[in-house]
Amino acid sequence: MSAQDDTIRLTTAQAIIRWLCNQYIEIDGEEMRLCGGGFGIFGHGNVTCLGEALNTVRDALPLYRGQNEQSMGFAAAGYAKTWLRQRFMFCTASAGPGTANLVTAAGLAHANRLPMLMLCGDTFLTRLPDPVLQQMENFNDPTFGVNDAFKPVSRFWDRICHPAQVIQSLPAAIATMLDPADCGPAFIGLPQDVQGWTYDYPTKFFDKKVHRIRRQAPDADEIADAVAALAAAERPILIAGGGVQYSRAAETLREFAETHQIPVVETIAGRANMRATHPLNIGPIGVTGSDSANAIAEKADVIVAVGTRLQDFTTGSWTAFSKDAQFISINAARHDAGKHMSLPVVGDAKLSLAAIEAATDYNAPPDWVAFAQDQRSKWDRYVVENTAHGNRPNSYAQAIGVVNDLCDPRDRVVAAAGGLPAEVTANWRTLDIGTVDVEFGFSCMGYEIAGAWGARIAQSQMEPDQDVITFCGDGSYMMLNSDIYSSVLSGKKMIVLVLDNGGFAVINKLQNNTGNQSFNNLLADCPTIAEPFGVDFVGHAASMGAMAEKVANPAELGEAFKRAKAADKTYVIVMDVDPYEGWTTQGHAWWEVGTPHITEDEAVRAAHLDWESSRSKQRKGI
Repeated sequence: MSAQDDTIRLTTAQAIIRWLCNQYIEIDGEEMRLCGGGFGIFGHGNVTCLGEALNTVRDALPLYRGQNEQSMGFAAAGYAKTWLRQRFMFCTASAGPGTANLVTAAGLAHANRLPMLMLCGDTFLTRLPDPVLQQMENFNDPTFGVNDAFKPVSRFWDRICHPAQVIQSLPAAIATMLDPADCGPAFIGLPQDVQGWTYDYPTKFFDKKVHRIRRQAPDADEIADAVAALAAAERPILIAGGGVQYSRAAETLREFAETHQIPVVETIAGRANMRATHPLNIGPIGVTGSDSANAIAEKADVIVAVGTRLQDFTTGSWTAFSKDAQFISINAARHDAGKHMSLPVVGDAKLSLAAIEAATDYNAPPDWVAFAQDQRSKWDRYVVENTAHGNRPNSYAQAIGVVNDLCDPRDRVVAAAGGLPAEVTANWRTLDIGTVDVEFGFSCMGYEIAGAWGARIAQSQMEPDQDVITFCGDGSYMMLNSDIYSSVLSGKKMIVLVLDNGGFAVINKLQNNTGNQSFNNLLADCPTIAEPFGVDFVGHAASMGAMAEKVANPAELGEAFKRAKAADKTYVIVMDVDPYEGWTTQGHAWWEVGTPHITEDEAVRAAHLDWESSRSKQRKGI
């Protein structure tokens, strides 16, 4: 009897879960399950069949009970980031609104190139009971439903219409999630009836499989082009993106920079590719960057971009560089490697840097390196002054400085939306490699707490004695805070800093900077609010089981942070910050935002003209 003839009868749901349990990955010589478990909220669309299957493997694939489907997706993203895309979590939600709540999280995972598997309930394939509870009926196409909304925000999408399909669909989904070029979320729709249907699956399908993430070697001709361009450089820079970490190439990048004496700047996703004290680390680049990095970026003639998709916050909407600068883009994804007429090097960052290293003896001019280092020294002095406290109102930068001084070098820092990503990017002094997660690919409010929970689950498997510290504004806290409760329930401690500035202060700042009056952002400026009042964040966090306290100033914050470090469960520290004073005013590149071309407001008109005055520096696609 052949292996094809040896079968086992299982439901579709049972087959999916049994197969996931037998997928492994080799990381640094150690085999471990590829899927770290999942986040789930059950409903009629997934509890009876998928829930039954998951209950039988509760030890192999732990299922964390979610409070909100969107936050489950954020937690899965935080987990995948911490594991450097080498492991993933699945999310399961019921048919209808439960699954629809995952769309935003899928968008976040897609923008950030993160693996996440969604196993979601779907409408009945037979249509015999239609229309069922929570079903969206499309009058012209009965096959078109809510789950089709995931097609634009998934790298892989399938709807299982027969149990045998999982034999093809599951490996294809995993292959996508592990592909360095195509990595992203995978969506599998599971009709409620099909989940329970049975099939005689080949037992060989469930054999243990050990995966390895592909390292794509670069093309020799592309390497030759890159080497020739670099040889002519008088003012080169390296842009270190998030892909450096996913390639586990941070040490290779550092050695490359040191060997060739090329200044390095970091993207938001690439923060913590180099320690702050490294003499070739010139700082973060772009809209939320540093004067030092932006000063050398605008003078650079050859720019080696490694593992970055060159988002507008990195490029200053393409005004941060000379129009004549030549880009060399090293990226596993062809789509990213060819942007703005770059010389593409399509391949793994580690292998590509090594290939260039082997083909050149280039060194950057010493006076260029000295200029870059002088700019960094000036920026360091600014950060010291900017994070100091005692002579101005409470600010984000001050809070960041306090934590930076007291945290362990291996603690993981998380930020996501509002003003804090900019403030963390500009002011955080990296203590160790790979310890910063500023989610600015999709900039999702609510990721701060949910993503930190997922990061802590991963951290507890890797560095259990360290902490995850998340910076969260009051706006993001109000939008999605329930995973404080999740973290306490699951025993995954995190430290949450809630910095309360009375509303959406950073958007109020943008509103004011474009000549507009404050309107509907700060609580005090909402016409529909008769008597604004703040939230008792301490009481709210405590009601979810966390330890919590409010502090009056950065000095008190430092003492509270020490107590949080010593605590054995989630600790929330609240501090009011000024919505107007204390913003980091330096280090900003131009950013294109839409401003009114006509208006009766003179202040708005003047701001529009001032904003547009920098457009002349913009590279127009080349």
